[in-house]
Amino acid sequence: MKLSKMHLKTLREVPNEAEIPSHILMMRTGMIRRLASGVYGFMPLGWRSIRKVENIVREEMDAAGGQEILMSAVQPAELWQDSGRWYAYGPELWRVKDRHGRDFCLGPTAEEIFTDIVRTDVTSHRQLPMNLYQIQTKYRDEARPRFGLMRSREFIMKDSYSFDKDYEGLDKSYQEMYDAYTKIFTRCGLTFRPVEADTGAIGGSNSHEFTAFSEVGESEIAFCEHCDMAATVERAECVDAPASDAEMLALEEVHTPETKTIEEVAAFLGVEKSQTMKALLFVTYDEEQKENGYVAAFIRGDRELNMIKLVNALDIPEHSIEFADEEKMGASCGCVGGFTGPIGLHDCKIVVDSELVGQKNLVAGANKTDYHIKNVNYGRDFEGDIVVDIKNLLEGDPCPVCGAPVKHTRGIEVGQVFKLGTKYSESMGATYKDENQQDQLIVMGCYGIGITRTVAAVIEQHHDENGIIWPMSVAPYHVIITVMKPDDEVQAEVAEKIYADLQKAGAEVLLDDRKERPGVKFKDADLLGIPIRITVGRGAADGIVEYKMRRDADKVELGVEEAITKAITTVNEEK
Repeated sequence: MKLSKMHLKTLREVPNEAEIPSHILMMRTGMIRRLASGVYGFMPLGWRSIRKVENIVREEMDAAGGQEILMSAVQPAELWQDSGRWYAYGPELWRVKDRHGRDFCLGPTAEEIFTDIVRTDVTSHRQLPMNLYQIQTKYRDEARPRFGLMRSREFIMKDSYSFDKDYEGLDKSYQEMYDAYTKIFTRCGLTFRPVEADTGAIGGSNSHEFTAFSEVGESEIAFCEHCDMAATVERAECVDAPASDAEMLALEEVHTPETKTIEEVAAFLGVEKSQTMKALLFVTYDEEQKENGYVAAFIRGDRELNMIKLVNALDIPEHSIEFADEEKMGASCGCVGGFTGPIGLHDCKIVVDSELVGQKNLVAGANKTDYHIKNVNYGRDFEGDIVVDIKNLLEGDPCPVCGAPVKHTRGIEVGQVFKLGTKYSESMGATYKDENQQDQLIVMGCYGIGITRTVAAVIEQHHDENGIIWPMSVAPYHVIITVMKPDDEVQAEVAEKIYADLQKAGAEVLLDDRKERPGVKFKDADLLGIPIRITVGRGAADGIVEYKMRRDADKVELGVEEAITKAITTVNEEK
C-alpha cells in the first residue's frame, strides 16, 4: 500500500481523552476513531491488526477442533430468562425492546445462544464432544468506559463453548483450550501468565484468566516466586493466622470516645490492629431492586474485605449489594456506625471471616456510641450465619500453597477459560441420550478471548517514547519503505523495485511516497511501529539503502538485494 493513497491521519499531540499508552498511540496513529464514550470504529491500520489477531485465533481454534459459526449479537430475553441471568447479569446487560415491546439484549457473551443450539440439535452421545466458537462484536453497558479498547462498551470477542458427555471430557476440552490459548498469546507476542480467577457472572466451578503483564492492567495478580501459585486477588485464597491458645478473658465494655476507625481504637487502647475486629455493613436487593435484607461482615482489623468473596459467600449477583445507610440499618439491626460489633446484632445476616474463629480476646464495637468491648471471642460471645474466607491476600502474606511471601503485580485480562459444568444445561434443559437411552445433562465449558483488548495489550507491552513497536505477527504491515525524495527518479525506481519484490515474496509493505519532509516520515514510521524500515535516500544511486528494525536502535547500510533478502527472511521467521 502506498501511503500517498492511504487514508491515514496521525496526530502529534496526545488526545485529551487518552490516558494510557495503548489508547494514546491508537488515537495518534489513527488506528481507532471514537464514536461515543466506550464505542470505537477501526480505521485501516487498526483493522488490519485486529484481523491478524483474529486469524491467529482461528488457526489455533481450528487446530484444536473448534468449529466456527456466527450468531446474532441481538439475543432474545427468553433465553436469558431460561438460564436465570436476565437479572443476575446486572446493569451491564444492554437491554433493548423492539417495536412490539419484546425484550432483547445486545449480547455480552453467548452461553444461552450456544446452549440453545445444542439442546435443539444434539440428541445422542455419538454427537459429543463438540466445540463451537464465533468471533463477534459484543456489548456491555459499562458504567465508566475508559482506557480506549481496554474497557469499552462495544468490543470484538472470540467466545467458544465445549460440550461433553461427562466431567472427564470437560477436563480434556478445558486443557485443549488452555493449551490453545497459550499458543495464541505466545504468537501475538505477549508476555502473559494464566492465573486462577473468579467465575463472576459467567458462573461455573473453575476458571483461569490469561493475564498480560502491564502496570496499567485492571487485574491485580497475587503470585508466588517459590511455587506455581498465581491468582487474581479476587480469587486468591488466604491463609488464616494460627489459632490462639490464650485463655478467654471476661468481656469488658470500655469507653472509647471519638474512636470510629480501627487505627483510632487500636491507638486509644494500646493494642495491635490485629487484635481488633472490623465491621462492614451492607444492604442487599432482590430482582426488582427492592431492599432484601442487611448484612454485617466481620474481619480482623488489619485485613481488607474482598467483596467478590463476600458476594460469592452470599450467593448473590455482584450488583445486588451496596454499603448500607448506617442510621437506617441501625434502627433495624441495632448497629451503630463506627462502633458496630457482632454481640447483640439482630435481623441481619452475619458473615464472619474464617480467621476470626481461632482468634482470642479481640476488641469489637459495642453497638453503642463511643464504646467498644474487649475480649470478644467467637463461639462464646457470637457466631456467624456464614463463616468463610472473605479477606484479600495482601502482598507479603503467606502463599496458600507453600507459605512463602506472595507478591502482587498488575495485568490485562486478554482471555479467560471456565468450567461451566451443568450450570446452563440444567437450567435450559440441554441433554443427550447415553448408551442406555437415558437422558444425561451435557457438561459445558466456556472460553473467551478479547480480540480488541489483545491488540491494546500488545501495544502496552510493545512501545517506546516514539510510538508502537509491533511484533511481526500482528503488525498491520511488515515493512515500511521510506523514500526521502519521491521526485528523484533513481530513488523512486529503487523504492518501487523493493516494494514489488517484497510483495511478490508475500511480505506486507507500506511505501511512504508522500511529498513530506524526511523528519515527518521518520517520525510517522516510528509512531506506526512497522517492524522493518528500509530507507531509500542518497545511496540509491549506488544501490545502497538503510535497513533498520523498529525494535533496535542500530541501523545498517545494505545493498538493495541484500536488504530485500534480509527483510523476507525476517518476515518469514517472525510472522
